[in-house]
Amino acid sequence: MRLTTKTGTSAAAALLLACLTTSAPALGADSAAGPGGGSWHTVWAQSQHALSATSLTDRTVRSIARLSQGGDAVRVRVQNQFGDSPLTIGHGAVAISDGGPATRPGTTRVLTFGGHRGVTVPARGEVWSDPVSLDTAPQTDLAVSLHVPGTVRPGEHGISFRGNYLTAPGSGDHVTDTDAAAYTEKTPATYMVSAVDVRTPHVTGTIVAYGSSVVDGVGSTDCGPGCTPTTTDNRWSDVLARRIVRELPAHRQLAVANAGVNGTTASAHCPHNPPAIAGLDAGARLERDVLSLHGVTGVILFYGTNDLQNGCTAGQIVTAYRKVLARLHRAGVEVYVVPVTPRPIYTDRMNRYRWDVGMYVRDQGGCGGACEGVIDFDHVIKDPLAPNSIDERYDVGDGIHVNIAGHRAEAATVSLPLLAASARR
Repeated sequence: MRLTTKTGTSAAAALLLACLTTSAPALGADSAAGPGGGSWHTVWAQSQHALSATSLTDRTVRSIARLSQGGDAVRVRVQNQFGDSPLTIGHGAVAISDGGPATRPGTTRVLTFGGHRGVTVPARGEVWSDPVSLDTAPQTDLAVSLHVPGTVRPGEHGISFRGNYLTAPGSGDHVTDTDAAAYTEKTPATYMVSAVDVRTPHVTGTIVAYGSSVVDGVGSTDCGPGCTPTTTDNRWSDVLARRIVRELPAHRQLAVANAGVNGTTASAHCPHNPPAIAGLDAGARLERDVLSLHGVTGVILFYGTNDLQNGCTAGQIVTAYRKVLARLHRAGVEVYVVPVTPRPIYTDRMNRYRWDVGMYVRDQGGCGGACEGVIDFDHVIKDPLAPNSIDERYDVGDGIHVNIAGHRAEAATVSLPLLAASARR
C-alpha cells in the first residue's frame, strides 16, 4: 500500500497516524510484488477535480473502468484529494463487468490495502491497493466496488461519459455481489477511484491525454441529431487505445490514460479564470494526475481553448506550456502538443493569439525543439472554408466540442510510431 498526502507538516502528521492506524507496511508504487511477470502500467484514469455534492452513507459504489490494456494482475488508486475529512473504505473488490453493474461470476477479487481489508485515507491523501491476480484483456470493463461504512463526501470526476452505480443509502456492503439488484442508482460521476494499473509484459509505456474538456470527453456521447450511441467510451483517447491494440506489434503495445478535466486551463493566470478551476491548471495538477501514474512515457498536451476564452495572451499560454514541458522532460517523459483548436466566439485578438500559439507549437516540428512532436487536431476538425470554426460534420453545436465522428477523426490522425518512440528512450 502507498498512502500519501501533500499538505505540509500537519498533513504529514495525519499520514503517519493513518499508516499507524492501518498497521500497513509501505509498498512502493512500482513494487514488483504480485503474481506473474512484467511491469506496472496505468491503463485507465479519471482525474478528480472536486468534492462531490453527494454524501455517501453506508453504501457501496461500483465504478466501471474500460481498460486500455490487460494483464494478469490489477491494483487501483483511491483518492481523497479534495476531502476535508478522512475517507474510510470498509471493503473493496474488483471484478469483470458483465454489462452495467452486474459482474462475471468467478472474477471477483477482494482488495486489500497493506494486507488489510479496509483503509482510512487521510484528507488530501491517496492510497493504492495491493495487487490482486486477475486476467484482463484490452477493452475489459473492470468493476471497482468500494463500501463506505460511515458518512463522507467523496472526491469525484463529475462526468464519466458512461455512468457508474450506487446502492441505496444505508444498504450496507454489496462489494462482492455479482448480480445488479442492489445497485439501484446510476450516477454520471466517478467517485473515489482515479486510476487502475495492470501488470503485463506486453505494454512498453503509458500515454496520458492531458487537457480540458476537449480531452475529458465532452461530445463523445453525441452521434448527431436523433442518434443514440450504441456503445460507450467514444472519446478520442478511447479510440486511440483501440487503434494501438489493432495496429502496433503485440510486444510494443502502449496503454492510454485520460487525465482531462473539464473547464481547466494551461495557465493559472488567465484574468477570467473562474474560482471553480483554481488549483487545476496544467502545472498545478501535473504531479498528481500525470506523473503519479505508472509507466508513463508520453503525454499528449491539449490545452489552450479555455485560456483564450478566459483572457490569456499567447505569451501566457506558451509560458505555461514551457513549464509543463520542462517538468515532464525532467521525468523522462516525451510530449506531443495539440495546437489550439477553433471557436467561433474568438475575437480577432484571440485568433491572433491562437495563431501565435500554433506557430510556436509547429515551430521546427515541435515547439522549436522543446517537444517531441505535433498532433494537429486543429487541422483535422476545422472547417476548410471557415477555419475559425469546427467542420459542421463534427460540431456538436456549441462551436467548441466535436461529436463521436470528430473524436474518431482526431484519433485517426495520431501517429502511432511517434507515440511508440516514447517507450524506446
